[in-house]
Amino acid sequence: MLELALLFFVIAIIAGALGAGGVAGMSMAVAKWLVLIFVVLAIVSLLL
Repeated sequence: MLELALLFFVIAIIAGALGAGGVAGMSMAVAKWLVLIFVVLAIVSLLL
């Protein structure tokens, strides 16, 4: 899951550099949610 977040982050950076603001914003939003889900699942797995 963290790999997907990094992939979407890289896509957002490339899209932002090429001027595709909509794609960059959407990719960044997906990456942010994936990182949040990863952190929650990591905390839950450490507690259980």
